[in-house]
Amino acid sequence: ARERDEFHYGTFPEGFKWSVSTSAYQIEGGWNVDGKGESIWDTFSHTPGKRANNETGDIACDSYHKVKEDVNLVKMLGVQQYRFSISWSRIFPDGTTSYVNQAGVDYYNSLIDSLLKIGVEPVVTLYHWDLPQALEDVGGLLNETVVDRFNEYADFCFKTFGNRVKFWITFNEPYVITWLGYGIGVFAPGINSSPGEAPYQAAHNIIKAHAKAYRTYKKFYKGKQGGRIGMTMSTEWAEPKDPNNPSDVEAADRVIQSILGWFAHPIFKNGDYPEVVKKQVNERRTPSRLPVFTDAEKVEIAGTADFFAINVFNLVCRQEPIPGAIQATPDWLKIVPWGMRRLLNWLDREYGHPTVYITENGVGTSDATVDDQIRVNFYKAYINEALKAQQLDGVDLQGYTAWSLMDNFEWNSGYGPRFGLFEVDFNDAMRPRTPKRSSIYYNQLIRNNGFPPLQRDERITGDFPPNFIWATATSSYQNELNPTSLLQHLCTQKHDLKLVTYDGTNGDVACDSYHKFDVDIELLRSMGVSHYRFSLSWPRILPSGNRTTINQAGITYYHALIDGLLAAGIEPMVTLYHWDLPNALQDSFGGWVGAEIIDLFVEYADICFKEFGPKVKRWITFNEPWDSGRLDYQAGKNVLLAHAKAYRLYQTQYKAVQNGEVGITCNSDWSEPRNQYRQVDYDATNRVMQFFLGWFMHPIWVNGDYPDVMKVIAAQGEATSRLPELTTQEKSLIFGTSDFFGLNHYTTNLAYETFSPDRINEVSYYEDREANTEQDFTWPAAASVPWGIRRLLSWIKKEYNDPPILITENGFSEEGNSHELNDWWRTKFFHGYINEVLKAIQLDNVNVIGYTAWSLMD
Repeated sequence: ARERDEFHYGTFPEGFKWSVSTSAYQIEGGWNVDGKGESIWDTFSHTPGKRANNETGDIACDSYHKVKEDVNLVKMLGVQQYRFSISWSRIFPDGTTSYVNQAGVDYYNSLIDSLLKIGVEPVVTLYHWDLPQALEDVGGLLNETVVDRFNEYADFCFKTFGNRVKFWITFNEPYVITWLGYGIGVFAPGINSSPGEAPYQAAHNIIKAHAKAYRTYKKFYKGKQGGRIGMTMSTEWAEPKDPNNPSDVEAADRVIQSILGWFAHPIFKNGDYPEVVKKQVNERRTPSRLPVFTDAEKVEIAGTADFFAINVFNLVCRQEPIPGAIQATPDWLKIVPWGMRRLLNWLDREYGHPTVYITENGVGTSDATVDDQIRVNFYKAYINEALKAQQLDGVDLQGYTAWSLMDNFEWNSGYGPRFGLFEVDFNDAMRPRTPKRSSIYYNQLIRNNGFPPLQRDERITGDFPPNFIWATATSSYQNELNPTSLLQHLCTQKHDLKLVTYDGTNGDVACDSYHKFDVDIELLRSMGVSHYRFSLSWPRILPSGNRTTINQAGITYYHALIDGLLAAGIEPMVTLYHWDLPNALQDSFGGWVGAEIIDLFVEYADICFKEFGPKVKRWITFNEPWDSGRLDYQAGKNVLLAHAKAYRLYQTQYKAVQNGEVGITCNSDWSEPRNQYRQVDYDATNRVMQFFLGWFMHPIWVNGDYPDVMKVIAAQGEATSRLPELTTQEKSLIFGTSDFFGLNHYTTNLAYETFSPDRINEVSYYEDREANTEQDFTWPAAASVPWGIRRLLSWIKKEYNDPPILITENGFSEEGNSHELNDWWRTKFFHGYINEVLKAIQLDNVNVIGYTAWSLMD
């Protein structure tokens, strides 16, 4: 999984073909104009109840009348190929050569000529599911006469268009044709009366029709026209439930053989079905329901493809959910990018290293939107997996085709799923096309021919400044042995119900550092850190939260820990509050929402400064106050005032003697606009940053008050703002109360605007932001995005007047059941992030004074 999920930078070979695709019934419309005959999809879509909302492809994208518009879209993308299909019944209205519809021929001539004029190669599919209804009326694909009818149709197309078309596909996704159309009947022609026989008979005729057309092209046209011909197949990648269980591996292979091998094995191997398919079908009934090829037919079929064309969408199927799979649109599609690479490797091994073209790959959205971030991520991830297969594994992949050029009629799903790179407004009779963000991204991919290494990610060498702080960190509740704090109270009180912690566990013993601090110090000494950041447990020192009871054992413990650190040459960096409020204070007045908490915190800080200050020279009042305040603005204000008063206390009573520094640590992700072409996403990004980091750091480092954007939004529609006002005196108290900028940072995300008039009366911290965040699923596990920390550090420098920044947490987690000591991902994480910190210092002149790895221990 480590190597599997890593993004690979590189480019495809010169001559790699980038393409985009459509199909006739899905985009053309003009179902009954200019002499076109009826197809099975015309009939099926006109039958009530057969498709979503009883929608049809009668007009679809109206591409029959919009050749110029469609070709312009293709040109905008910058592709080298455009894959489209010919409607059989638009050429031969009754499916036979008895009548040629010249208007249909003219339409395709116009399309082909227009493509060639802009330097785009036409890739033509002869059959994309729209059989002439007249042929279906005499048995369709179940009638062996369709083999000759298809050959006649193909021969006409070769003769008419072949002087300009050099890339032919006979059938698109025969598995879908046979099983969905003749097995379960959810696609045209809607036959489900004989699912155990009809799909096999239809498939048998498709394979023979394909082979006959291939032989016709090779015999009569290939020498003159120099084109290539093949069939496009489809499959899911089947992942064994247990790769170490031979029966699961065999089951996975049966799945692929029964979907893909059903057609590929005859064509690419020996002219016959896979043995496992014959065995499975034969065992279920005698005589076999699987038709038999004659020896002559096997010879005719084997080798009838000049390339291996594959459509890939839903790439993993297994009995159990796949970890990390993302549900997409439509419901049958789940995003599992690594399945692409495994499928391509399987094809390569199974079929003797063929030349491979991906002829469809894409994802839908559930609504009409041009801000299709999920499609951008999808293409990035899947194309990168294709690049891995080509570059790292040696698969002879020579082309990639995105599905689809534009939103279209998605078969029995109607116009619900939107797969297009261009949006089509189906409510407008003119069917206008609008570029989506994915079209811009796909164009960039094509121009780059893949993913060239980014200067952004280049590593630098150099030294950190003298006296740079190298630290690691823990917190009291997470590693000591715990007295009665609010966290301990919640975790034990609710233990049986598992309402607080994900797995119902608590920190009663944790790492037992209360008894093992000497072992911890030895670990620190062996690591060579200069500082150790830990937190004091407020209830360990003041069990009731105030001076009424001082726990001398707790004070003795922290003295021993501090003395041990100093003896080992390690400076203590002490956090006063890391979320473990004495439970008595929560019960008494609601904890941080009560005004009483301010003076009680200062009282606690005073005891700590007095007891430990002679030995501690770097103090952090609060760790991540956002976590204490995000559910209540009043709690946030009280934290700010408590911090400010504690800072002022140290300055007036202890600074001159102890000569230490006091600060506060805030946490912040780095946010980028999800859509770099929408100003509202830039505005949303600013709101996310200000509500996250600015909430506390703007008052301390800028002007003593909250960011303007917070004040404006929290006051909207209210007689009194929900964000408690800071008085002039309080602003003066707060401003400038930090000697360093403490920063916890873990990841980067993408911000986007979420304002909706429907939610104008819904009030909360998250609603107030009018923004949300998500992560690009192509990023590594745990969203390890090193470049984000450099951008965040530069932003802090500019936003907060170049403060000295102390990174007080940065780290990477793994699954809780992991006992892996070779933590490869963490090594990579630290390497990447620390190098970006060095860049910020050396290249951007950011004043970073130290780095702290989270955490010392699990």
